[in-house]
Amino acid sequence: MAAVLRPLRGLRPANGVRATLHSYALGAASQSRIEVRRGFQSATPHPKVPDFAFAFDIDGVLLRSSTPIPSARSALLYLQSQRIPFILLTNGGGKTEAERIADLSNKLDIELDTSLLVQSHTPFAELTHLHSKTVLVAGGDGAKCADVARSYGFERVVTPGDILTAHPGIWPFARNFLDYYSSFAQPLPSAEPLKVDAIFVYNDPRDWGLDSMILLDFLLSSRGVLGTLSPKNGNTSLPNNGYLQDSQPHLYYSNPDLWWASAHPLPRLGQGGFQHAFAGLWDKVTNGADLAHTVIGKPSQATYEFAERRLRAHRKTLFGAPGLNNPLRRVYMVGDNPESDIRGANAYDSPYGSRWRSLLVKTGVFSGSRGDEAPEYARPDALVQNVGEAVKRALSDSGWESKMEKE
Repeated sequence: MAAVLRPLRGLRPANGVRATLHSYALGAASQSRIEVRRGFQSATPHPKVPDFAFAFDIDGVLLRSSTPIPSARSALLYLQSQRIPFILLTNGGGKTEAERIADLSNKLDIELDTSLLVQSHTPFAELTHLHSKTVLVAGGDGAKCADVARSYGFERVVTPGDILTAHPGIWPFARNFLDYYSSFAQPLPSAEPLKVDAIFVYNDPRDWGLDSMILLDFLLSSRGVLGTLSPKNGNTSLPNNGYLQDSQPHLYYSNPDLWWASAHPLPRLGQGGFQHAFAGLWDKVTNGADLAHTVIGKPSQATYEFAERRLRAHRKTLFGAPGLNNPLRRVYMVGDNPESDIRGANAYDSPYGSRWRSLLVKTGVFSGSRGDEAPEYARPDALVQNVGEAVKRALSDSGWESKMEKE
């Protein structure tokens, strides 16, 4: 079975991935707090504009579940004190950027701004041609992902829980959970029958059975109408044996992560696990038909381009015109997942001419000892113990003259 990626609209080809990703208007940068802290000495901001910056993953780099990783706070505070730009680039999501940044600021006890945050689903806001359409949003806790979609401008959002509550027979095995779904479900759009124009998986699905059934229903439907079955399905005279040839909704995933670092000592399955499971279902149901879909998030070229635009905009807020006149030459991607953070940074082809370097930490998904256990495309430029060590190594590599204590 082949998994076919259909591009997002509007962007030039980049390493085989296209996406509609444009820079966001950024709010005012948070005021940095300069204080003495363990591991990094406070200092007067450096007089020159740094020609480097950082991109940090969150889970497994700054936090392990809800617990801050040692050196995370001091590393970020040091960068703020020196006005060295950084962004937070995560394949996590499931909540609004404002909620996520407030939660992270509270846990790390550091002032952060939403302009610094790129979640896996943040670029979906750019799909303005779908804002007035009816879209299905799956994944996440309760109705949080639906709320995120609405915050991006999507006007007609439905969830699998909404559909189950309106039609309990659609997935009989979920009857025991109807009270849960009813606690947040919204009425379906008044127009009957329900027609969906796009399907989004914003975050890791919690109910794989229900979500898989609903996704199959729409992908096998006629023109995205619930309760229908396309007469073209299985027609061998048509491309793809007739599957997805009847104006069915397109499927979008926000990230491909198979594993993520939680409070459990071993990595847990992420959204990528659901993707592979659903691909297997599709393959069996359709006898091997292609499943056209779009995946963004790390390690995609499109997401890294989006992140670099966000980083460049933040750099401009810090330095104004001097920031524009001094090119950004290097970006250090600090991550814990070789297949997303490291692979993406290694493969990224910056349209602005910057070089991205990959630093792999041992505090998350990665469980090796040398860094060369991963495939060659996912091997880091350096393997370090934690985020504090990553920052120190990058500062040394960049020739940044600042006195730092040893931890």
